[in-house]
Amino acid sequence: MTAIYDFTVRDIAGREVPLSDYRGKALLIVNTASKCGFTPQYEGLEALYRELGPRGLVVLGFPCNQFGAQEPGDAAEIANFCKLTYDVTFPMFAKIEVNGTQANPLYVWLKGEAPGVAGIEAIKWNFTKFLVDRNGRAVERYAPATKPEAIREAIEALL
Repeated sequence: MTAIYDFTVRDIAGREVPLSDYRGKALLIVNTASKCGFTPQYEGLEALYRELGPRGLVVLGFPCNQFGAQEPGDAAEIANFCKLTYDVTFPMFAKIEVNGTQANPLYVWLKGEAPGVAGIEAIKWNFTKFLVDRNGRAVERYAPATKPEAIREAIEALL
């Protein structure tokens, strides 16, 4: 697979979703967790989605329990937490692994397309963000500590 549109992922309700459904949109793809110090970033991610969604941004959240076991819940618990705590309306997907031999193929591709500092591909923690342009190219990777509002300008440049 060489393009983001070649991947199909399972959403939080268990349905298969081809990423080609998002063709022509700018994507902000984030590995999330409900019990992390960065969890309040859900608020900023949702704000970006609501404000820039009409112009072509889609935020995609991928829960991951690989960092400090900070996403221990099942799909229903994660969906409930996101809705009740942060009123998340952007698409959420099934819990995945982002590193190691069981890493989701989408994340294997993202890490190869937009490696981190010094070319390191491994995801370091929850809330690592990948910005994908309207042509399906991963154009930038942002560290977990980078707040969503800090990348607004880069997102707007793609819209």
